Amino acid sequence: VSQPSANERSCIALPFFGSNKPSKALQAGAVIQQQPAAATTARAQPQVVNSASPAMERAAIIDRVRGALWGIFIADALSMPAHWYYNPADIARDFNGGITTYAAPKARHPSSIMSLSSTGGHGRGGQEGRIIGDVINHGKHQFWGRANMHYHQGMQAGENTLNSVCARVVMRGITANGGVYDPKRFLSDYVEFMTTPGSHNDTYAESFHRDFFGNFAKGVPAERCAKGTEGHNTAQIGGFVMLPPVIMAAVAHQASLADTKKAALTQLSLTHDSSKLAGYAEKYAELMWNMTTGGQSLHQATGAMAARMNLNLDELLSKSYDDIRVVHNVFGSACYIDDSFPVSLYLAYKYSDNFERAVLSNTNVGGENCHRGAALGALMGAGLGETKIPPALIKGLHDYANIKVEIDSFCTSIFGDAACERSEL
Repeated sequence: VSQPSANERSCIALPFFGSNKPSKALQAGAVIQQQPAAATTARAQPQVVNSASPAMERAAIIDRVRGALWGIFIADALSMPAHWYYNPADIARDFNGGITTYAAPKARHPSSIMSLSSTGGHGRGGQEGRIIGDVINHGKHQFWGRANMHYHQGMQAGENTLNSVCARVVMRGITANGGVYDPKRFLSDYVEFMTTPGSHNDTYAESFHRDFFGNFAKGVPAERCAKGTEGHNTAQIGGFVMLPPVIMAAVAHQASLADTKKAALTQLSLTHDSSKLAGYAEKYAELMWNMTTGGQSLHQATGAMAARMNLNLDELLSKSYDDIRVVHNVFGSACYIDDSFPVSLYLAYKYSDNFERAVLSNTNVGGENCHRGAALGALMGAGLGETKIPPALIKGLHDYANIKVEIDSFCTSIFGDAACERSEL
């Protein structure tokens, strides 16, 4: 598969001129409804869980909530060493035929354009700015100007990239707030985490982080730091990584689908000012809510959502294309939500009975596999549950012990008792 041009990869670099690039799927006729992001949210009020079908047993709901959370970290960590590899052959070459388990990144990244990315704001630019290095990602500025430097240089096998670590910030904030999502609490926690030296080990920070903290360094209030920052690379799947804890908290409080969407859109709006991305986030929240509350199976939910978008996944699967061809030639492997969301639906639908195959396929097709993987992993976990995730993938995470404590504490806080913990893991 040919490597995309620099402009096609500009979700990690400069604004794409003529940025209303339709995805290949949309060129084939898919229609996506877009909704504006909600400006506010409130504590979800207890309501009947999914009146469209009998409510699931409580234990099954807890299993799926836990599965969704583990899925974020597993799929992200698997993809980390091959993040933004746009030629799958490079993954096969660098990782002995392909990635099958957690691995550390190589010193040289064949597709890296981090050396072209601005350290003072979003997109491409020089390295004169010091948002990276002085405000966030302390000590990492020196790595940004070097050709073929890996975006996650220095990380160890099983470590998580920055967006997934920020999902843990969301989880911890909800736990500390008695199981209730509070956007003001998130902003306070996010600012403290990102501006504290040594809080994480990642080198790269997406444009939305750089925009947010560029504004914050100018004295803009945190609640307004994402406003007016929309560019071609704002509507991308990295914005979904912090949503699952918010959605799962709403599910635990028996929030309606409408209230669950509102909570997800509120969280999204704090970091991403994009009406297009908000429209997709509503679809993502609906998928997660339907599966976690038992309204639909993973296969049913993803198939139905694809059909609403005029994507016939059964017809696509009947052609017997391999996943690399589908991801790179039917949809697109980059971060743009028009491409990455359909890819997530396709992989979840095809591998709806096998968590491990879904997330490993996502890893080995390359492209924007980390953030797409985190969103996919949460979908797979919500549809199949923690008990269907191989224990080796859970225990193999670099920070497994701390993540388990955080998931246990989060579930106890949102469901209200210690029965939510899985001591055998």
